[in-house]
Amino acid sequence: MKNILVTGGNGQLGRSLHKIAREYSLYRFIFTDMPETDITDRTAIDNQIQAYDIDWLVNCAAYTQVDRAESEKDTARHINATGSKVLAEAALAHGIKLIHISTDYVFGSDENRNEPYMETDPTGPINVYGETKLEGENAIRITGCDAAVIRTSWLFSEFGGNFVKTMLNLSRQRSSINVVDDQYGCPTYATDLARAIMKLIETDIKGFEIFNFCNSGVTNWYGFACEIFRQAGIAIETTPVPHTSYLTAASRPSFSVLDTTKIRSLGVVTPDWKESLSECLAKLGEIKV
Repeated sequence: MKNILVTGGNGQLGRSLHKIAREYSLYRFIFTDMPETDITDRTAIDNQIQAYDIDWLVNCAAYTQVDRAESEKDTARHINATGSKVLAEAALAHGIKLIHISTDYVFGSDENRNEPYMETDPTGPINVYGETKLEGENAIRITGCDAAVIRTSWLFSEFGGNFVKTMLNLSRQRSSINVVDDQYGCPTYATDLARAIMKLIETDIKGFEIFNFCNSGVTNWYGFACEIFRQAGIAIETTPVPHTSYLTAASRPSFSVLDTTKIRSLGVVTPDWKESLSECLAKLGEIKV
């Protein structure tokens, strides 16, 4: 039996991994999070690896407050960059493997982009969050440990805070809503990403690799919101507006669609985001399937 240590176990992805853990009887999962395990504390990580005889580290921990990161740069960098470096160095020292979750926000500087990003395309983050996540990727690469970095986008689930739950909550408070329609990406159901992680573990990756993972299909935030309301049977006036209608501390990419050819070549499934949205809404009790 292989032992998997999941950091950030209380977040959307960590809880989604916990949800599907029973499907993987050949693996034992150990879920940890703050304050029990600080990913920037090498001693704490070493102790966890040794205590549970860990074979795989799955890092779901991150600073993900995109706007707040603009004013909390040091905190974002400490978690997203330093934390990633600490985990990679621990993985190398103990001879184990690391799977690390990154983001589509490592891209964004190409304002005229209209083709999905491949793993080999030049990066260019336009906000502090993206910068610190890219620094984390590079820190892992430099250590030389066996690691897979998975870039993902627009994560949603029945857990924690996310766009789907925000739209559902707003629909109960308002009769109308404005949603940005000029930023395009790929929604990703955290359960589908969790299964992709397990497929990489079963494949037993070696060396350093970057993979893109998101659900199939491209939309904008307005289209995403409209589909949420349609599937949930919610009648609310929804108006498309440009991103300039909202003042945010951090800039967002206008196009951050990810090409998933590489990870699909390993047998990883990327369900249509609308189908996965149905699964999520069913889990939330919003629809019956």
